[in-house]
Amino acid sequence: MINFAAKLNTSMEFTASQIAGMIEGRVEGNPDAKVATFAKIEEGKPGAISFLSNPKYTHFIYETQSSVVLVNEDLQLEKPVQATLIRVKNAYEAVARLLQIYEQIRPKKTGVSPMAFVEPTATIGKDVYVGPFCYIGDGVTIGDGTRIMPNVTIYEGCRVGQRCLLHAGCVIGADGFGFAPSQEGYDKIPQIGIVVIEDDVEVGANTCIDRSTMGATVIHKGVKLDNLVQIAHNCEVGDNTVMSAQVGLAGSTKVGQWCMFGGQVGLAGHITIGDRVQLGAQSGVPGSIKEGQTLIGTPPMEPRSYFKSQAIFRRLPDMYKQLNDLQKEVEELKKSSKN
Repeated sequence: MINFAAKLNTSMEFTASQIAGMIEGRVEGNPDAKVATFAKIEEGKPGAISFLSNPKYTHFIYETQSSVVLVNEDLQLEKPVQATLIRVKNAYEAVARLLQIYEQIRPKKTGVSPMAFVEPTATIGKDVYVGPFCYIGDGVTIGDGTRIMPNVTIYEGCRVGQRCLLHAGCVIGADGFGFAPSQEGYDKIPQIGIVVIEDDVEVGANTCIDRSTMGATVIHKGVKLDNLVQIAHNCEVGDNTVMSAQVGLAGSTKVGQWCMFGGQVGLAGHITIGDRVQLGAQSGVPGSIKEGQTLIGTPPMEPRSYFKSQAIFRRLPDMYKQLNDLQKEVEELKKSSKN
């Protein structure tokens, strides 16, 4: 097998046959076609590799300028194409594998930017990168191979595992939203816990994970959080769960493993979400959910019931008018029967 990583490290150029060898594909066209970059099929250019997996984009295969295109094995061509094709079982998965390889071999920065500030009591692991304008607080620990992008703030005492990626502007360990109402207003409840982020977690830009009142807010290994996600105090997110943008978890919510939440899902506090729960975008969750369910809406329901309900909801104005008309007819019939 060709050492693909070594090849790219030396020249950043590789052939169709070399790519096919890495992804178990079959070349159709020029096996020596060379590429050195990636491009979307509709924006293809010579020396680029593209992919086609969505049938809506099939027409671009006949006009793209990309030198190589990854396609599914069963793609039927209606006319000749200029590009060299690599046929694979799943073009989308194949390009994902190539992008992962590309990411692995790209030179990565390590060390602490001179424009970052790290408290002397913080502990930084090996091969860690801390970008400009980051702040790493007292007693923070950061595991080996973790990358922290510009403007990230990690408050005192928080722990970040190995091989994590914290994108620009995220805040780890700000106070949880804890206040006790009093006659004079609201008394702040001190938040004396921490945030624990385990290995291989990715935190999106401007996402906030609040420290716990006591103990720890915990993000378990392999979790992926999109941009602008809010994780409140004392929450726990299970292994390999993913959340899209603007998901919000209220305090003390427990989320299981391998869950998937669409954009703007909101969870009430002090509830438990079982393993492998999938929630559609904008679902509002007031109570606990058992494992293995796929739900959408507020309150969440099965997708089929939800879409039926939405179809009825759109008809409510007409149905309301019909109901009023029927009520008037009934009243008129009652009057006529009395006469």
